[in-house]
Amino acid sequence: MKFRTDPATIRGSIAPLVTPFTADGAVDHDSLRDLVRWQLESGSHGISLGGSTGEPSAQSAAERIAAMRTAATEIDDRVPFLPGTGSHKLDETLEITAAARELGADAALVITPYYARPTQEALYQWYATVAREFPDLPLVAYNVPSRTAVDIAPDTVRRLFTDFDNFVGVKETTKDFEHFSRVLHACGRELLVWSGIELLCLPLLALGGAGFVSAVANLAPTAVARMYELWEAGDHEAARELHYRLHPLVDLLFVETNPAPAKWVLAQQGRIASHHVRPPLTPPTEDGLARVRALLAEGGDLTQQL
Repeated sequence: MKFRTDPATIRGSIAPLVTPFTADGAVDHDSLRDLVRWQLESGSHGISLGGSTGEPSAQSAAERIAAMRTAATEIDDRVPFLPGTGSHKLDETLEITAAARELGADAALVITPYYARPTQEALYQWYATVAREFPDLPLVAYNVPSRTAVDIAPDTVRRLFTDFDNFVGVKETTKDFEHFSRVLHACGRELLVWSGIELLCLPLLALGGAGFVSAVANLAPTAVARMYELWEAGDHEAARELHYRLHPLVDLLFVETNPAPAKWVLAQQGRIASHHVRPPLTPPTEDGLARVRALLAEGGDLTQQL
């Protein structure tokens, strides 16, 4: 938890890990440990677990907490740990967030409550409740309207950032790039904003973003981390080159619903024991796999360390 007291240091490529399952569907803690080790060796600047790529809605609270414990133990304070702790239920969100705090998480990534489509005032009250419950834990809103059917407005982010010292940032997973700019304009550059949209990761840095939480880091962690480092070092042309070289892997992720294609690739590479995804997701279809293989042939060199 050494980054918890200074969340402004949580920057760069925060890898949002898949949650590995065994072939019969149980959480595979051995594969999860291997993934964390690989991410650390590959230069990722932080680790997240339990975001959309981690299939949290298909797991019980106890399973999510156990997976967080495995990841936190393996990370051992070497890089920031930002587990996803949100749910569509407030009591479950508080339970998982409390566990994350006790396990030493540096910040909690709290998704906007899905399915119910709350108003902006309701979203404010939701996050205010979590912020008051955990005043010593930095909170990051996770805005992903394509999955939740609700979009947290820039003014709502501003209210939370103004009213609560521990509300420190937002992961923006919206293709509306104007939204990124309006959030930073409303709150100021002190707000930490990460992109969850792969092809907006590099552009966000030009606006003053803190980095990215990009699913493609599951396949090419070194390249994604290096893209951030090159930009920060002022080598913008080399950063742009990596951005474009990552395009095939970005397309691969979404051939079918994320994280099924990524898990298939990771299993083929021996990084996880099984490509199992839990219902309602299914493994990639044969047509999907043909497209995955073609994209992997085009961009697979970046799955190796640079």
